[in-house]
This record gives sequence, structure tokens and C-alpha cells, in this order.
Amino acid sequence: MDTIFLEQVKVQTKLGVPEWERMTPQTIILDIEIGYDLSKACQSDDVNDTIDYGAVVSRVRETLSENSFQLVEALAEHICQLILKEFSALNVKVKVAKPAILPGLKALGVVIERSNNSVNM
Repeated sequence: MDTIFLEQVKVQTKLGVPEWERMTPQTIILDIEIGYDLSKACQSDDVNDTIDYGAVVSRVRETLSENSFQLVEALAEHICQLILKEFSALNVKVKVAKPAILPGLKALGVVIERSNNSVNM
């Protein structure tokens, strides 16, 4: 299994349990690993034989600007399902970090992993 990774992707979204926290967008940080068979792209050197990383980042930013989530868990699931469905990934691992939300804490968040046999968006 080959892996495409997108590290420290900063995204603006509305996220939080209290309603006041979802009133204005806040920055979250994503680490995304996408499982994909890259053997054809390795031979062809053609972007059409892989997943366009820029398209993934653009799509994630777009969907997070359009949606609001209470839980980081729900946000992570949404991203996984989007990448599995729209980019035909074999599996996806997403880390969502919500920085400096609690005093004395650098960040909080979750890491989830889903495979194409669990697509249900």
C-alpha cells in the first residue's frame, strides 16, 4: 500500500459543542494520509495516474467552510468519507487537531482511519 500524506493543513471551520464556539470560524490543523496504488503514477509520471493533492486540499477546505460540526470526531469522519468517495482512495487516516482550545494544552483532537469498504457518506 502506498501513502500520500498532507501534513499540517490549516483550515478554517466552525467547530465546537457550545453554540458560541461555532459562531465564528476557527483554525484547525489536519494531517491526512491517503492509501492509494501509486505504481502506475511511478511509471507514467502523469498526475492523472494519482490523486491530485491540491484538489484534495481544496475540496477539504471547501467542505469545511460550508459545514459546521460539534465534534472533532464528526469532522474527521466527514473528511474520511469525502476522500474515500470523491478521490477513490483505498483508505484514509485523518488527524484533526484543535490548537490552544483549553488552557495549558497545546492541542486536542482525534485520529481516525477508514477504508473504502466503510464508505457511507
